[in-house]
Formats: sequence, C-alpha cells, structure tokens
Amino acid sequence: MDRIKRLSYEVLEGHKLKFGEDFADNKKALDLIAIIRSKGLKNEIAGYITKFIKKENREEKAKQSQIESSRIENYTLEEKISEDDTIEEEIIAITSDSETSEATEE
Repeated sequence: MDRIKRLSYEVLEGHKLKFGEDFADNKKALDLIAIIRSKGLKNEIAGYITKFIKKENREEKAKQSQIESSRIENYTLEEKISEDDTIEEEIIAITSDSETSEATEE
C-alpha cells in the first residue's frame, strides 16, 4: 500500500465524518486534524480522501437502487402470480359450469 493510501486511511479511521465529497472542504478538515507541512502531500491526501468518499457514496447509491429494483421485481412477480391464480380459478369455474350444463342437457 502506498504512502498516500496509508495516510488517508489513518486519517479516515478516526475522523471519517468530517470529510465529504468536496476537495476544498476536505483540505480544510485535514488542516484541522493533522499537521502536514508539505503542500503537495496534503493535496494528495485530501484528493485521495475525496475520491474515496465519492466512490463509497456511489457504491451505496448503486446498492440502494439495486435493492429497490429487486423489490419492484418481486412485487411485480407476486402480482403476476396472483393474476395467474385468478385466471386459473376462472378457467376452472368456466370448465365446471360447462360440464354441469352438458350433464343437464343429456
């Protein structure tokens, strides 16, 4: 694991809630949390944290949409099954009615 990732994970470990998807805000939060003398290193760490948070949020949204779409599919499937059961009951009722009428005609 390279230095930027390692340092970013160390900072995120204890202060994850202070960071978001905005680079400038993450840079300010990093100033409050840690003393980093190198401007370039600070920018790289803030950039990696920003990228990490955005990726995490994107994956969470994808997971939520997948769960929602599976719920919709299950609901639609249950609705279709109940419709099929109703149609089968109607067919059985029509079949038994026609059998009854044929028996009375004979």
